[in-house]
Amino acid sequence: MANVTQDVTTPIPGGTTRVSTNWFRRGRTDSARPVWMEEPGPMMKTAKALTLIVIVIIMLFPMVYVLAMSFSSQADAARGGLILFPQSPTLDAYRAILGGGVVSRALQVSFGLTLFGTALQMIFTATMAYGLSRTTVIGSKPVLYIVLGAMIFSPGMIPSYLLVKELGLLNTYASLIVPGLVSAWNLIIVRNFFMNIPRELVDAARIDGANDAQVFTQIILPLSKAVLAVVALFYGVSIWNSFFNAILYLNETSKWPIQLVLRQYVLQGTNLASAEGLQSGAAPPPAETIKMAIVVIATVPILLVYPFLQKYFTKGVLTGSIKG
Repeated sequence: MANVTQDVTTPIPGGTTRVSTNWFRRGRTDSARPVWMEEPGPMMKTAKALTLIVIVIIMLFPMVYVLAMSFSSQADAARGGLILFPQSPTLDAYRAILGGGVVSRALQVSFGLTLFGTALQMIFTATMAYGLSRTTVIGSKPVLYIVLGAMIFSPGMIPSYLLVKELGLLNTYASLIVPGLVSAWNLIIVRNFFMNIPRELVDAARIDGANDAQVFTQIILPLSKAVLAVVALFYGVSIWNSFFNAILYLNETSKWPIQLVLRQYVLQGTNLASAEGLQSGAAPPPAETIKMAIVVIATVPILLVYPFLQKYFTKGVLTGSIKG
């Protein structure tokens, strides 16, 4: 049916009429998309592209500077100024910090804490979320309210320290994992995702004779790879970037994770030459290049994980947080 403009006569009390013109443009049908869903024009596309380019430049500029500075030689550092492309790139800074023992030992501690801590947190979070997602479990609703209360009210630094002390976890790696063993926010996301899994699948498995453990490991977990991957990334990044708990609970410098070493040597301005075994008998690299090399080493490992888990973000987090 052709869509043409026509005048509409509207009666008005008093015997007069008002003529209005149809505002629909020629060729528009009732099923046309709204204005905000229309295909953007050339100017809008250009503006979007320029905006994205500016954002990318702003984000990449400090990373390029830190990376270039970490590869700079003594001569490049002596010239000063903004270094984005070192004229004489060298690996002296990386050889110094990785050969000394301080940073390499801190890297081993951070890798171990991240892997073991993330695995332990995922086990507790997934099992607890599955129990809370089953409405037939006795006491699941009061426990859920307790979890929501823990998400809203934080105990604070001093009560947390006293609890860790009473548990005998001071100066142990367990003090960096046990206090945050289950995140209330992540638990709610996983629980909501589990509740969105069709109940018919669980009922069919129970008809076939599957128990709770089999349903959880063979039905629920394989269907929840997206949310579990995202939550594992959240836990891993949190452990890798954590330094404040290490300041509170660890007394021995040999147990420091990489982020605490980064804070001590870069932000606090500690003399790197005084670190145990950090410098060899040769002329040490400039302090600034060593600092930037530590920043790169502390940042790159966790950045390499994101490309592999990025595809799970929308499906995992949004489905678990909105639905249910």
